[in-house]
Amino acid sequence: MTRTKKLSLCAVFTALALGLSYAERFIPLQLVIPLPGIKLGLANVVTLAALYRFGKGYAFGILTARCLLGSVFGGLSSLAFSLVGGLLALGVMCLGTKSKRLSVYGISVLGAAFHNIGQILTAAAVLGSWYVAAYLPWLLLVSVITGFFIGALTAGVLRLLPGEVQA
Repeated sequence: MTRTKKLSLCAVFTALALGLSYAERFIPLQLVIPLPGIKLGLANVVTLAALYRFGKGYAFGILTARCLLGSVFGGLSSLAFSLVGGLLALGVMCLGTKSKRLSVYGISVLGAAFHNIGQILTAAAVLGSWYVAAYLPWLLLVSVITGFFIGALTAGVLRLLPGEVQA
């Protein structure tokens, strides 16, 4: 695949991730899981698929662009939370792809867990208090469920994408 074609596809992936991130605001997940701020992380399907399909550099670009552009819709205060959580998750997912023992499901769960850890670290820094860490066990429990769901969606997307999947 040519570099131009990859860049074009990455632009489409970025737009898709941004659209999924925005649309997710209208899914009332709190009715099922009554924890404030809980989201499925639908945009992570795009990031994880890009990691497998295009590699870590392109996945990093898509994630960063989505977070920056998403802050236009979600407000500048959301930028730190999404960027720190997203970059920490992506870093762990990149390491996870090197393991022969982890499938896309396991890597997705790791990403979800570390995204939540990143957000708790950001909240602790913003609030100047570690009391928010009490929320982390609940977030980690939910990240297993949401991470598995996102992993399943990503596995389906990877089967539909043409060409070899690169790890």
